Amino acid sequence: MARKYFGTDGIRGETNQGAMTAAMAMKVGMAAGAYFLRGDHRHRVLIGKDTRLSGYMLESALVAGFTSVGMDVVMVGPMPTPGVAMLTQSMRADIGVMISASHNPYADNGIKLFGPDGYKLSDEAETAIEALIDSDVPLAPSTSIGRARRIDDAQGRYINSAKGTFPKDLRLDGMRIVIDCANGAAYRVAPSALWELGADVIAIGVTPDGTNINDGVGSTAPQTLSETVVASGADIGIALDGDADRLIVVDEKGRVVDGDQLMATIAAGWARAGRLVGGGLVATVMSNLGLERHLAAQGLGLVRTAVGDRHVLEAMRTRGYNVGGEQSGHIILADYGTTGDGLVAALQVLAEVRRAGAPASEVLHRFEPLPQLLKNVRFKGGKPLDADKVKAVIAEAEAELAGKGRLVIRPSGTEPVIRVMAEGDDPGQVERVVDRICDAVREAAA
Repeated sequence: MARKYFGTDGIRGETNQGAMTAAMAMKVGMAAGAYFLRGDHRHRVLIGKDTRLSGYMLESALVAGFTSVGMDVVMVGPMPTPGVAMLTQSMRADIGVMISASHNPYADNGIKLFGPDGYKLSDEAETAIEALIDSDVPLAPSTSIGRARRIDDAQGRYINSAKGTFPKDLRLDGMRIVIDCANGAAYRVAPSALWELGADVIAIGVTPDGTNINDGVGSTAPQTLSETVVASGADIGIALDGDADRLIVVDEKGRVVDGDQLMATIAAGWARAGRLVGGGLVATVMSNLGLERHLAAQGLGLVRTAVGDRHVLEAMRTRGYNVGGEQSGHIILADYGTTGDGLVAALQVLAEVRRAGAPASEVLHRFEPLPQLLKNVRFKGGKPLDADKVKAVIAEAEAELAGKGRLVIRPSGTEPVIRVMAEGDDPGQVERVVDRICDAVREAAA
């Protein structure tokens, strides 16, 4: 059943439009609070956010909603999404909230919810909360409304937690690292963690002004990072996204290393150390076929899921894997956390580079990816993928790529976009296939 408010990663949209208004945020707080009011203890919710201007508005509205149903609120300010998940657990909160639209432009925002175990909510829980949003949630008696407070040491707690994942026998002394924080949630914690581990840190994307998050910086715009790495003679560059649950790396030559290569690097190191659980890793249908072939050559397997880190995590938990993620850089390391963590993943990558004693360019490029092309087709409404002509073009493309590559077509879960991806041994064929499908989708959407 299609859900009304929740998408693939919480509730997300343009601020002051649709579901992303202050009024809706208050309703979400009331509904989520009511859903988690279980037992006779004093209930608590922890709220973090990234650096978007609208975060203040949504935070205040959520606080009003939660306190109105009797929940106490702890606000931690700018904090990476994985930090919110970690603190939700460590502070024994009943629910955690992250206010962020991740890698989206600043005008967008979102609300992500975590349960008391630090994991994102199940579909069933989100469906139940949606029903409460559209109902009359009972308010707490005037004598039982919640209290709200801010804590000042949350960032230090997360820094210590992240540093604890780095091998005790290693340091980053003498290593020059450029860290790009996307003017987002990790703009303080990520540079501090690297510096405390001994690195020579060059920080960019650390001057948020409320409107510049992900603007020409971060994991979705690594050009600035590449240029800075080369110009400064750095050993490696690390790019996070707006809420720091995503990681992209740049080697010392300025070449981008995506999530597939990073997962392959971490999996190889953990397998060598006898730490890799499950006999491989979990990735989505978007991961390159080259990754699958590379793992197979090492006797490791690849489990594919639908796009979205929640699907990856579900498969990891069900099948017993401890490494998984997405080509886009969401990397989940179950030994250390309950969701993707860009900083923690970066520390595992840095550990592999340090142990190898070789340049990042030699350590991180694990396999030659097959030519892969992804194009987005924006549409205003309707379901263009249901059009007969689009279906026919897709069927022809699948037949053409049979045995030579893969085709993945899906609507985005966070914006009105159809994503068309193909990969194969022949780059010309891949481009022709993608263009034909995109043209058909545009025509159907017109």
